[in-house]
Amino acid sequence: MFPEITVAQLAEKLQSDERFILLDVRELSELNYVKLTDTRLEVTPLSRLAREGVNALSESARSQDAVIYVLCHHGNRSMQVTAWLAGQGWKNVFNVRGGIDAYAREVDQTVGFY
Repeated sequence: MFPEITVAQLAEKLQSDERFILLDVRELSELNYVKLTDTRLEVTPLSRLAREGVNALSESARSQDAVIYVLCHHGNRSMQVTAWLAGQGWKNVFNVRGGIDAYAREVDQTVGFY
């Protein structure tokens, strides 16, 4: 099992000044339905990661010391990416359990559902 944070913990972090990357690995078409807005948000779809590997990541996300919270729709794809990054040597990568769907249900329903 790889490290996870809950959506409540993510909400707290989003309210803080903490430095981290919120890596959304959903496909671009999914962002039309629901998307969090934060300056720390970076979108890199899983399909792009599969094609390009770590080269798909932003320069800041390529740092293996970066704190990265990985988000998807329900938490399955983000868990895959979390496991993959950890296997590549990232030290501070965490899955957001339940994904944006859980965030909408448990933290902020105005985010929306799909």
